[in-house]
Amino acid sequence: MALNPVLCLSAVDFAYPATPVLQDVSLEIAASEGVALLGPNGAGKTTLTRLAMAMLQPLRGTVETVGRPTAERAPEDLADRVGYLFQNPEAQLVERTVQAEVSFGPRHLGWPAARIDSATREVLAELDLTSAASTHPYDLPAARRRLVALASALVVDPAFLILDEPTAGLDRVARQTVCRVVRERLARGCAVLAVSHDVDFAIEVLDRALILQDRRIVRDGEIAQVLVDSVELGLPLPAPALLAQRIPLASVSWRAEDVARALAERCRSSGPPVS
Repeated sequence: MALNPVLCLSAVDFAYPATPVLQDVSLEIAASEGVALLGPNGAGKTTLTRLAMAMLQPLRGTVETVGRPTAERAPEDLADRVGYLFQNPEAQLVERTVQAEVSFGPRHLGWPAARIDSATREVLAELDLTSAASTHPYDLPAARRRLVALASALVVDPAFLILDEPTAGLDRVARQTVCRVVRERLARGCAVLAVSHDVDFAIEVLDRALILQDRRIVRDGEIAQVLVDSVELGLPLPAPALLAQRIPLASVSWRAEDVARALAERCRSSGPPVS
């Protein structure tokens, strides 16, 4: 059991009209923990994140986010401590410039102007968006719009960051930016829950995985082991994992840099080919 978890679901049930979605779901996420929420389409992953953000209320059970029961709360009651990236970033872009968009949350939280300006400038630089500050978000490519939405989630320096498909539709450069920023936030103590079909992103950046299927969490543990155990569920293994298994490379994490390092060491230790 986590001490002072940033998210705690206890025996949660949820259903849309005539459609059961979650049944008896319990989980905890601790500070600084990076958790991937994986599973097939329609498994209820986005629904779970919306329960965490008080966008929905459970039919049974309880949800606490950053120590606050979500019952009878609205998302704005969590906005000072929780950042949320929608699966469709256009759902959260409402302002006419990138700078105004990113500063939207702090302004509505009543921050002083100097603090708003400082935090906005910092997060724009963090996501390489400074040059786009005066641009309308919809004049940016889709990948950059997703970064703007992420900046809006990060600007309050949240204790808990909820990401719904953070790398979807990103080019290589934007994807690297997201990976870097999520790693940095984890190192600063922020907890992250990321819904993703991008298992390469998940294993590069996060440490724990939950598999949601048939309305329940069916796997929960260290991410590489969960993926190995879940092949029969149809989840793909990331490319570095396939390489590590084929060679094979024992006792190696599946992060690309670790596999590359182990492969280089294997080549050095085997010596030059014998003629």
